[in-house]
Amino acid sequence: MAATDGGPMSDEETRTGPRCLVTGATGYIGGRLVPELLAEGYRVRCLARSPAKLRDYPWAGEAEVVRGDVTDADSVADALRGCEVAYYLVHAIGSGRDFEETDRRAARIFGERARAAGVRRIVYLGGLTPAGVPVEELSPHLRSRAEVGRILLGSGVPTTVLRAAVIIGSGSASFEMLRYLTERLPVMVTPSWVHTRIQPMGVRDVLRTLVGSAGMPPEVNRAFDIGGPDVLTYLEMMRRYAAVAGLPRRLIFPVPVLTPRLSSHWVGLVTPVPASIARPLTESLRHEVVCREHDIVRYVPDPPGRPIGFDAAVSLALQRVRDAQVTTRWSSASYPGTASDPLPTDPDWAGGSLYTDERELTVDASPEKLWRVVEGIGGDNGWYSFPPAWAVRGWMDRLVGGVGLRRGRRDASRLRVGDSLDFWRVEEIEPGRLLRLRAEMRLPGLAWLEMYAEVTDDGRTRYRQRALFHPHGLLGQLYWWSVSPFHAVVFGGMARNIALAAENAPAGTTAPAPAR
Repeated sequence: MAATDGGPMSDEETRTGPRCLVTGATGYIGGRLVPELLAEGYRVRCLARSPAKLRDYPWAGEAEVVRGDVTDADSVADALRGCEVAYYLVHAIGSGRDFEETDRRAARIFGERARAAGVRRIVYLGGLTPAGVPVEELSPHLRSRAEVGRILLGSGVPTTVLRAAVIIGSGSASFEMLRYLTERLPVMVTPSWVHTRIQPMGVRDVLRTLVGSAGMPPEVNRAFDIGGPDVLTYLEMMRRYAAVAGLPRRLIFPVPVLTPRLSSHWVGLVTPVPASIARPLTESLRHEVVCREHDIVRYVPDPPGRPIGFDAAVSLALQRVRDAQVTTRWSSASYPGTASDPLPTDPDWAGGSLYTDERELTVDASPEKLWRVVEGIGGDNGWYSFPPAWAVRGWMDRLVGGVGLRRGRRDASRLRVGDSLDFWRVEEIEPGRLLRLRAEMRLPGLAWLEMYAEVTDDGRTRYRQRALFHPHGLLGQLYWWSVSPFHAVVFGGMARNIALAAENAPAGTTAPAPAR
């Protein structure tokens, strides 16, 4: 196949295998599934609302990325054109009270357009539902996932619905919740759901099953329960996690008074997973979620030595965390309810309010040293100014249901577009020059923070910093003017300390310790 411009063929153009559409490629599972499909010889097309978020993924040059949304029928139809297999890996978890209707509408659109496009198989990853529990008694999250599966199975396209319980892998929301609860609380009072039996599954086995499902024969149109070899209570999972991680035995005291709502706020305060995400996860643990069949092996055989068990999955996940090789995280997808608009150009804002705080300093260090400080900001390195103020702002955000500061970083020294960074998200990065962050804390407006490493006309290094805020209504105006007196301390201190950290950094370091 020749390239359309007469130039060299791209990696995607040289592939000859069946084309797969992957929705949710910016999410935890989707971002890991794409390279697995590519390794098996499939051609991959990704549907993304913000294609730029996939720009810096290691496999970006090997896959096609198209802009669209599963709730937009036209963009779905365009994305499905020429695809043989379609992976449906999106859901509206935590996006508001009407998330079930959003899920329902998106699934119907996807099924209808897949049938019209001649797709030969849909593969959907849903949730494992408890046996014998009426639909109306399921958590809204599980109920919606089950309904999406039924809609896709009835679409007229042969569909594989994979129903999994807890997925154990570095960066998954379930793993992060388990990890932080166990590591941070040697003694804990827990909800009664810690006695619920669960069948967890390692993420590598989930990915293997997803890839294998693409080749199922056309007569297969059904749901499959998938899980690992161990059936454990959440209590046992916490104790076995502690053992694998080398922690002392945890003292756990279940109490019946912690409802899913209350326990989700408790999880939100202790772990990086916000309450809006923790609540559907904890609600799903009210009922036993254990596989009732293992028919999937007829079509996707278990590898030699059977699927990996819980302890091995935890060990692998911890090793990736320690080696800073977490390829995707639960926070890879945008946090529901936060701003997603990119920073507009100045002419688009003519006549509107756009407040700015700008700082500029000459730095007695190379641009490369300055950039290493800029790219290493956040997470364990902090924000280079008045740590108590940042900590208080993070806790305030958590208390009102925001993400707070504890999301940290995916990688200790490298960033890519779409990465979450504490309560910011990387909107743009020009290596060596610009880092633009978009705020995802709860705000009465939209906010960005830009950091530049530049070279002046006389060859000196310059650090330039710009904070921008577009207020929403009177509350937004009041917010800006109430916090502006502190900008000299927060933003001024940040600029000075970033410059100082660059000047004091030894050659070759990747992430200088923050100046205080």
